[in-house]
Amino acid sequence: MAGTDDAVATGDDALYVLTAVLLTPAKFPSVLGDDYPEACAALGLAPLADGYGLVLGQDGQGARWTVVVDDVSLVAVAIASWDCGMEYELSPDENSMVAALPGWPLALAVAAPGVPEPHDPEPDPETADMAPLSPPDTATWGPAQRRLGADEIALQWAAWRGQIDDAEFASEARREKPGSDSDDGGEQPPSGGSHQGIQRVLAEARAYVDAPPPLGRVRSAFASGDARTLRADGPGWSMVARTDDIAFILLDDEPGEVLPVGRGAELPSLLEALDKIAVRPV
Repeated sequence: MAGTDDAVATGDDALYVLTAVLLTPAKFPSVLGDDYPEACAALGLAPLADGYGLVLGQDGQGARWTVVVDDVSLVAVAIASWDCGMEYELSPDENSMVAALPGWPLALAVAAPGVPEPHDPEPDPETADMAPLSPPDTATWGPAQRRLGADEIALQWAAWRGQIDDAEFASEARREKPGSDSDDGGEQPPSGGSHQGIQRVLAEARAYVDAPPPLGRVRSAFASGDARTLRADGPGWSMVARTDDIAFILLDDEPGEVLPVGRGAELPSLLEALDKIAVRPV
């Protein structure tokens, strides 16, 4: 989190920086969309190959602003420093500013001291048709909350993985009769009622290998050892997996459910293929 001593010039005022996030093909606020172009579209931005940095803060009157900059490296260094508990003054050069958008696209629980409470700025007559940015609705289950759930699993993989007994996958595979309609090598979760939805997700994920999806639909990040953490999203679903382990799937039509998928015979090769086409952090 930024210190509020940081300030970015925005026209006649300064922005007291509260935080910043990256908006790149490999790392973007997934709450905004299933892929990088969709997340950019939510902010009215063109999906540039190098991406953007988003600087969120308040002006002197307390109004919320999101400053978009094209100096991605500067923002990345700032975020890395804050994550390590170090101070870093994020002050992008005015030449790197792409836009100053009213509002915040993400929910923040902090505010700059010494200024009024966060609020949307007064409408600008020249851009009266532009509504201030606001966080997606996550009060009820839907795409935004589904993607946030997948984010949480990726961050807390060990905790979620520790809740799964691999014996459940083995017993499920043994119950599968030879010659039955499902020939998935054991890729079935303990809850058989969700089997159809999971098979649809696996089929759509396999299709990504043959016909690459929009940029950012499949992302690969570091994990322990030689493994990678994979994140894939699609219409109505999100998947989080480790290349050396199992996968978890969340569905729009299964509110609040986290569905594990065992390794089986096919999942390892699917994850390996997805990792090859995934976008990776630079």
